[in-house]
Amino acid sequence: MYGTPDEKAHGRSSRRRHVPLAAVTALLLTGGLLLALGIGRQQPAPPTATDKARPPAASRTQPPAPEPPAAALPASRPVSITIPSLKVTSDLEQLGLGKNRAMETPKDPAKAGWYRPGVTPGAIGPSVIAGHVTWDGSPAVFFKLAELEPGDRIDVRRVDGRTAVFTVDRTAVHPKDDFPTVEVYRNLDHAGLRLITCGGDYSPDDSRYADNVVVYASLTGSDV
Repeated sequence: MYGTPDEKAHGRSSRRRHVPLAAVTALLLTGGLLLALGIGRQQPAPPTATDKARPPAASRTQPPAPEPPAAALPASRPVSITIPSLKVTSDLEQLGLGKNRAMETPKDPAKAGWYRPGVTPGAIGPSVIAGHVTWDGSPAVFFKLAELEPGDRIDVRRVDGRTAVFTVDRTAVHPKDDFPTVEVYRNLDHAGLRLITCGGDYSPDDSRYADNVVVYASLTGSDV
C-alpha cells in the first residue's frame, strides 16, 4: 500500500523526543509499509485523491481558529478508530512485520490496522494506521479516505479508556514508486497520526494501485 523509498529518517533536535530507532529502522525496511490492496476482480474506483492542505491565513476571508496542539499522552495500545465525516468506525487489528520484513496487512478488509512497532496514537511521534481501499471487487474500510478535508476529526480509542482526538492537517497523494518515507515517518516533537491507503489508477495486470493516499493529522485533544 505504500511506496519504496530508500531515504533514512533522522532526528531534528536533541530537545525532541524521538521514535525508537528500531521502529524507524523497521519502517524503512518495509519500504514504506507496502500493503497489497485490490486483488482479483476489477476494483471500483475510489474517490479521486488530490493534495489538500489548510490555505495560508492571508488567503482566508474568515480564517477559522487553528486547533492548538495538545500535550502528548502516555503510550497505550489503540483499539478502534472513528472518522465521523466518513461515517467510518473500525476495530483495529495489530500489524507487525511478516515475510520479507514487509508489513502485515489487515486480515479483515472491513477493519483498519495499527502498525505496532511504531508509537501508539497520542504518544509523541508519527503513529500509523493503515487500511485497504478495495478488496476483491468491493469497497473496503478506507475506500473514502481521500475525501478527508483539513480540519476533519479522527478519534482513536485506546485500551487505557482515553480517546485520542486528532485533527487533519492535510491529505497528500504520493506515487508508490516515489514514496516519501522521511516525510511520513520522520521524528516529530508532537503526537501525529498518519492514515494510509491506496489510490490513483488501478492496474488489473499488476493487481495494484499507482499511488498512496496519506492523511496527516495532529493530536488536538483527548476524551475519557
